[in-house]
Amino acid sequence: MKKTLIAVSALLLASSAFAATTHATDETVANAQAGANTAKEKLHEAQHQGEEQQLKAKHAAQGKSDNLSSKASEGTQKTWNKTKEGTEKGWDATKEGTQKGWNKTKEGASDLKKKVTE
Repeated sequence: MKKTLIAVSALLLASSAFAATTHATDETVANAQAGANTAKEKLHEAQHQGEEQQLKAKHAAQGKSDNLSSKASEGTQKTWNKTKEGTEKGWDATKEGTQKGWNKTKEGASDLKKKVTE
């Protein structure tokens, strides 16, 4: 009986330490993902600006920089890039929200497990 009590006590201590470690790890991962998303957004914005500048340079080289179709093409390119950036931000927010929900589910399950074992 005494050995069982010691084993259960050790298990409870280990599970609470594991839960605290998991929680800290989840926050660290969330912060790292947020930083990665910001860097990715800045990279894509720079790439899109480069694409827009290339298109303008191409039209200028062809002597069509003031042409209505060239301006429409440049506007379309800019709009498409903004759409891609907005979609990407939305997708990143969805992933982060899902991850936070999953983390809360894990915490709730851990808390429930503690209550059941007590």
